Order: sequence, then structure tokens, then C-alpha cells
Amino acid sequence: MKLLSLIPYSSWSVLVADFLIVLHLTMGGVTLAAILHLASAKWRYVVRNISISLFALYPLAFVLLVILLLARHGVFPWLAAEAGSEHEPALNGWHNPGFFAAREILALLFVGWLYRRFVRLQAVSERSEGDWERFKMTANFIPVVHVLYGTMVAWDFEMTLIPRWESSVYGMYHFVSNFNMFLSMMVLICYRLDRRKLLVKPFPEITYNYFAQMMLAFTILWTYLFFAQYLTIWYGNLPEERNRIDNMVAGDYSVLWWTFFSLKFIIPFCFLVFTYFRHSPVSVFRIAVIIIAGTWIERFTWVAASWPTNDFVHAQFPFTHAFDIVVTLIIGVVGWLLVRNRLARNGVTRAGVGAASMQTV
Repeated sequence: MKLLSLIPYSSWSVLVADFLIVLHLTMGGVTLAAILHLASAKWRYVVRNISISLFALYPLAFVLLVILLLARHGVFPWLAAEAGSEHEPALNGWHNPGFFAAREILALLFVGWLYRRFVRLQAVSERSEGDWERFKMTANFIPVVHVLYGTMVAWDFEMTLIPRWESSVYGMYHFVSNFNMFLSMMVLICYRLDRRKLLVKPFPEITYNYFAQMMLAFTILWTYLFFAQYLTIWYGNLPEERNRIDNMVAGDYSVLWWTFFSLKFIIPFCFLVFTYFRHSPVSVFRIAVIIIAGTWIERFTWVAASWPTNDFVHAQFPFTHAFDIVVTLIIGVVGWLLVRNRLARNGVTRAGVGAASMQTV
């Protein structure tokens, strides 16, 4: 535990950002399959087995959560306050350490059980009428659980890092942002597998347009929630609410703030709004990469900026420590191996595809 105390808060912020990305990829795959089923979208049969393959990241997300809870005093400023730091102490029962750890572990276990049930029922949904009814019933709960659990994660890992800071739209803001990132990751995976001719079944080019339309919609919705939150705080002009935003917009984190705003709104919107780019697979792929990068920077900025900076304590940017690079690389490699193996097991990619071939995907 003494070794963990030597890791700076900025490095813990990198790990939290990695965890949130992995977590939302884990949930997003099953949620997309459920939503497309509930909407009776015909293209669900093209992407659903690829989508649910991302649920293979669940063990990785669980391990990262346990690590963050073990290192909680370095990860969460309000817990550091209870340990005797200069930070403001927790203010209410929501910040109770025992309740915090219990709800995170139990909620993720419940999500794992429900989502695994959906994946199993989808595989046998057409076997009998009873299986079909159980599958439809489970699909109804998936989006609801995703939003509720995603809201709790948004509060615990970002919003309430500063106990007096709150936003009535932060849960939805967090969900919309990360689901757009998941859609972008789906484009990235589908594009690379398709171009490398690793898919068992041909991938219809029109599917990229479907993803692009959803990405455009979530980009616009994210921007609306972004300004709805910002303008409310700016208009109220309350120091306990405005200070956190000021630290990101005009303080040490301003470069990261305006970077993720450009990557998540200005660039995607200016291209996806045109039909030509939505029908160009390579353009959709490039925009997807931009959105993923912007979302990671956004997650890091919201977490890292909860640690106060001043004239003597300046912001530390990500990947300035060996810990940041090594941990992120390990998570990326492990995550890809898990998804790659699940893609093969789900019959998405051809059996016997070697690791050397898949490394380029």
C-alpha cells in the first residue's frame, strides 16, 4: 500500500479513464444489440455478434474496479480527505466508504449477470418460442440498467470527486459521451476486420452509414448536454460550481478541455453532417478514431481536474509518467486479446487466424 501512495493523482486519473473506457465498451456492446433488437432494425444481424463480443472485456473491467477500490485514498479526493489530507471532507451518506465499495462491486456483479444472460439467450433465441420470449424480456431491461448503472458510475468516478459539485444532467452527459465512443469503436473494429478480410460473412458497406448516422446524432446530443450543463453553471455563477469548470476551461487543463471539445464536436459534426462522408467507410473510420481519442481525453480531464491546482501546484498531463504508459498498454493488449478470442468463438472471424494477422486490426 505504501508503494501505491507514491503514484501521483494524475496517474491514477489515467487508470480511471482507462477503466471507464473499458467499462462502457463492455456494456455498450450488449446494449447496442438489445436496442437494435427492440427497434427491429434489420441490420442487427450484421453487427450483433461483433457487438456482444465486447462483453469479453467484463473480467478486465472488474479487475480494474477492484484495483481502484484498493487504491481508493489515492484515487478519490474525498476519501483522501478522510485520511487526513487538506481536501474538503465528504458531506453526505453517498460518500460513505463502505457503501461506496459495496454498491460498486454489487452493481457490477448484477450488470455482469444480466448482460451474460442476454448474450446466452441471444444465441438460442430462435430455438423455441419460450427462448424467444425470455430473450425479448431480458432485452427490455438492458437499456434501463445501462442508464441507471452508468449514471451511478458517472457520479462516483467523475461528478462527486468534488463533494459539493453537482449537475442534474451529468449522468446523461456521461452516458451519451461514452456510448458515442462505443459506436466509434465498433466502426474501428468492423472496418479493420472487413479490410483485412477476416470476417466470416461479408460486411455490407451501408452499415457504416448506419453507424455514422448514430454517431452524428450522439455528437449533437452530447453537444446539447455539454452546453446545457455549462451555461447553467455559468449563469448561476456560484463559486462551488463554477470553480471546477473554470479550472478546466481557462486553467491548467484548458488545452485538454478545448482539445476534447474539438475532437468530440467540431471535427465530427463538420464532416458527418455531409452525406458524402457518412457514405465513405474510410471517412467514418477516421472520424471514429478522432471521437475515441477525444472521449479518453474528456474522461481524464474531468477526473484529473478535480484535484486543485494553483500557482505552486500545476496540472500534470497524462502519459508523463512511465506508470501511465505501461498500464494503458497492458490494458489495451489484454483487452484486445479478450475481444479477439471472443470474436473467433462467436463465429465472427475465421477460425485459425493467427495473432500476427490480428495485430494489425
